[in-house]
Amino acid sequence: MKNTESKNEIYIKRDDLIPYSFGGNKARKAQYFFREIDGNDYNYIVTYGSGSSNHCRVIANMAASRNIPCDIISPEEVSEVTYNSKMMQLFGANIIICPVSEVSETIQRRLQELKSNGYHPYFIQGGGHGNLGTQAYVDCYQEILQFEKENHIRFDYIFHASGTGTTQAGLVCGKMIYHGNHDIIGISIARKNPRGRNVVIDSIKGYFQENHISFSEEIINQNVVFIDDYTGDGYGKDNPEIIAVIKDMLIRHGVPMDSTYTAKAYTGMMSYLEENRIENKNILFIHTGGTPLFFDDLSKF
Repeated sequence: MKNTESKNEIYIKRDDLIPYSFGGNKARKAQYFFREIDGNDYNYIVTYGSGSSNHCRVIANMAASRNIPCDIISPEEVSEVTYNSKMMQLFGANIIICPVSEVSETIQRRLQELKSNGYHPYFIQGGGHGNLGTQAYVDCYQEILQFEKENHIRFDYIFHASGTGTTQAGLVCGKMIYHGNHDIIGISIARKNPRGRNVVIDSIKGYFQENHISFSEEIINQNVVFIDDYTGDGYGKDNPEIIAVIKDMLIRHGVPMDSTYTAKAYTGMMSYLEENRIENKNILFIHTGGTPLFFDDLSKF
């Protein structure tokens, strides 16, 4: 999709239209996890995330479609009822709520219980974090290169919502491996620097190490741009500007965005372009999904 109502040509890559469980980057990543699950004898899935987690919704959906039981460890501080949490329940996921300080301990205890009861559990980190999640967006970067080739276009910038870090890590790894020259800008939806940026860097290093790929620390650092100027009051917190973007994108373009991820990142991107006086460029924004959260946002209009 192309939006020409700015000083730049803005294109949107619609990962929210990946044809499974409302799509999004979590659906793209989940395909990689379940390939591994399907190819082995795993018979129980454990993951974690908030009540608004797109990741947990997709994992619970894919588990249910295979009749594999699924546990979701959810911090009580962010276990509000949302359309995502309602779907997790519809899919039959066992939601275990605990204080955020006890998440790690709860996960380890639950995995041990399952093993003791004869199960072979498969653990997926929150947000699809890990090398498989990174691989999903290395492959996504290849898709972008192919699109450019087929449509005789070159994107100058690639923007996206940066949360747990593997989406950005995968794009940056893809750029480095395939010698791309895009400026990849992660707009943080919650985390602040240096932690947010360091998580992305650690994911890149972990992916390169597993795949025996070598790049210097300096080159990796040069390629990671993690902007934390537009997080507002934190994860899941909106403001009037973000709500206005949600309305505008839906009314003018028929594109749903949510205040937690995509609309926050899109709003941040537009501010970044304006503040840095970036004009007459081809901009690609990756819509990383979250449509059920858009429906939660409708009550704010």
